[in-house]
Amino acid sequence: MPEQSEPFASAVTFDQLFKRNYGSAKIGVFGCGLWAYWSQFPGLREKLIGYQTYFENRLREKGFDIVSGGLADNSQSAAAAGDRFRREGIDFLICYVSTYAISSSVVPVVQRANVPIVIVALQPTSAMDYKNGTTAMQLEHDQGPGLPELCCALRRVSVEPAGMIVGLLYDDSTWQRIFDWCKVARAYATVHRARIGLMGHTYEGMLDMNSDPTMFEAYFGLHCEHIEMDDLQVCVDEVTEPEVARKLDEVYALFDFPPPGADPIAGPAKKEDVEWAARVACGIDKLIRRFDLTGLAYYYRGLNNNAYERLGATMIVGSSLLTGQGFPIAGEYDVKNCVAMLMADRLEAGGSFAEIHPCDFEHDIVLVGHDGPHHVGVAQGRPVLRSLSVYHGKRGYGVGVEFQIKNGPITCVGLTQTYQGKFRLVVAEGESLPGPIPPTGNTNTRCRFAPDVSGFIGNWSLTGATHHFALAVGHIGHLVEDFARCYGIECVNVTDPGYKRPQYIR
Repeated sequence: MPEQSEPFASAVTFDQLFKRNYGSAKIGVFGCGLWAYWSQFPGLREKLIGYQTYFENRLREKGFDIVSGGLADNSQSAAAAGDRFRREGIDFLICYVSTYAISSSVVPVVQRANVPIVIVALQPTSAMDYKNGTTAMQLEHDQGPGLPELCCALRRVSVEPAGMIVGLLYDDSTWQRIFDWCKVARAYATVHRARIGLMGHTYEGMLDMNSDPTMFEAYFGLHCEHIEMDDLQVCVDEVTEPEVARKLDEVYALFDFPPPGADPIAGPAKKEDVEWAARVACGIDKLIRRFDLTGLAYYYRGLNNNAYERLGATMIVGSSLLTGQGFPIAGEYDVKNCVAMLMADRLEAGGSFAEIHPCDFEHDIVLVGHDGPHHVGVAQGRPVLRSLSVYHGKRGYGVGVEFQIKNGPITCVGLTQTYQGKFRLVVAEGESLPGPIPPTGNTNTRCRFAPDVSGFIGNWSLTGATHHFALAVGHIGHLVEDFARCYGIECVNVTDPGYKRPQYIR
C-alpha cells in the first residue's frame, strides 16, 4: 500500500460508496372543510379536492410516501380518516386546510392517528379577484378563518401542532417550507423507529455522558439494544478473506495516505493496521445486520493489549464508513450524540461526532473535531488515514481518520439532559472555513460562530450541553427546532440574535 497521497485503483468509487437513500416516513394527508357548503355552492368541493390532489401528488413526485385520507368535512368522515391512518401506521400527519372547517372535522383525525401534525393552509392565488369576487371564490381562499379554532380545539384535547405553514399553493418558497417539514417527518420517523446498540460503557468519569436508556424509549420511542464486545468478536471471527478484500477496496476508494506530519505519534498508515481495521470494519457491518441496528454507541477501555482492547481501538475506520452511509456510530458510549447524529443525517446534513478543540483567537475561530468515528460523507476533500501509536486518553493504537467538514455553513447539534432528566437540544449555526488543520489523525474543522469565539464557547457550555455534539453541514437550526417540537423537547439556539440562556431551576 502506498504511504503517500496518490490515487488508488479501486473497483469502488467514492460516489458509489456514498450514494444515499435517506429512507422515508409514511405521511398521512387529509383535507378539511365544511359539509354545509357543498349543496350551497355546486362544484366547490370538487375544486378543493383538486387542490388537495395537486398537493399530495407534488409530495409523491419528491419521493415521499403519502397516504391520503381524503377530505374530512364532519366528525364522521374525520373519524373514518383517522381510523385509516391508524391502520396504515403513518408516522406523520399533514392537515391540508381546504377552506373554513369546523374543528370536529380535524380533532378526531388527530386523536386517532396519534402522531405529530403540521397544519398547512395554502391559497390557490395570492389574492381574490375583488371586482369579480363571489362567495364561492371567497370560500376557495378561506384557509385562514378556521386556523385559530383548529389550534384552540387541538390544545384543549392536549395536542400541540408541531407547526403551521400559511402561504400559496403554487409558490416555490412555500414549497421549500413544506419539503423541509417532510425532511423533519423523515428524521422523526427514523428516530422513533430506531434501534440503537449500546456496547461497553461510558468513558470513565464523563458524568455528562451517563444516561438512562429507558428514558430514550420513553421520550423518543426508539429501542436501546444492549450488546457485548463478545458479539463483535464473534462477527469479526466470521469475516472471510474476500470480505476483507472488498472492504479494503472501499478504503482505497475513499482515503488518502499522506506522509507523516509534525506529530510524532501520527505516522503513515501501516499496511497491517489498515488490513486489521478493514477486518474489524467487516465485523461491525455484520454486527449492525445481526442486531438490526440503526446506530451504535460504544466504548471499551481494554487492558494490556488484550483482544477486546484491539477490537475497541480499531473501530474508527469501519464506524466512519458506516456513519457516512447513514448508520451513525458514536464513540465514548455517547448514546445522546448517536441520536443527534441520526437526526442530522436524516435531515441530509451529515452529523459528524465532534467536540470543541483549541481556539484560534488570532482568527476568531475554534477547531471542532474528535478522535473517534466521523461522517466521512461530508468531508472537505478526501479524508486521510494515519497510524497512531497512541490514542490520547485511551488505550490501544491503530488507524485514525483525519479531515475537515465541508467549507460553508454548518450547525452544531447537541442533545443533552437537564437536572430533571428532560431532554434538550442545543444548536449553534456558524461557518466552516478553509485553512490548515494539525496532522494528528483526528478530524478538525475551522469554525466561526457568533458573537465571537469566546462568547460562543461560553454560551454553548452554559446551556448544560454535553461535550459531544453532531457537526452538520448547512444551517439547519430551524429544522432541529421543528424536530424538537415533534417530541415536545426544548430547543435552544445559542447563535440566535435573541438568545437568552435557559434558566436553571433545581
